[in-house]
Amino acid sequence: MHQYRKKPIVIQAYQLHAVDCDDCPQWLKDFFDNPELCEVLETCIVINTLEGKMKAYPGDYIIKGIAGEFYPCREDIFNLTYEKVEEQQCNQKS
Repeated sequence: MHQYRKKPIVIQAYQLHAVDCDDCPQWLKDFFDNPELCEVLETCIVINTLEGKMKAYPGDYIIKGIAGEFYPCREDIFNLTYEKVEEQQCNQKS
């Protein structure tokens, strides 16, 4: 059996503190304004992903992937999978 390692990529992500998202970055506000991509409900955000509709709740992260796709990720999974990078690291070429 072969083993594989995930390629190191830098993604944009934001942890939801509330469904209204008043303090969200602009890229996420633009996403929320598009009814074809998501629906903001009272208790969650329903995101249309490549795998179907997925719900994001306060505490979850919303990730913008490398192909511009959006998807939710639970906080515990996010913390196991991602680490914060400094701005300088983001601008370096691999």
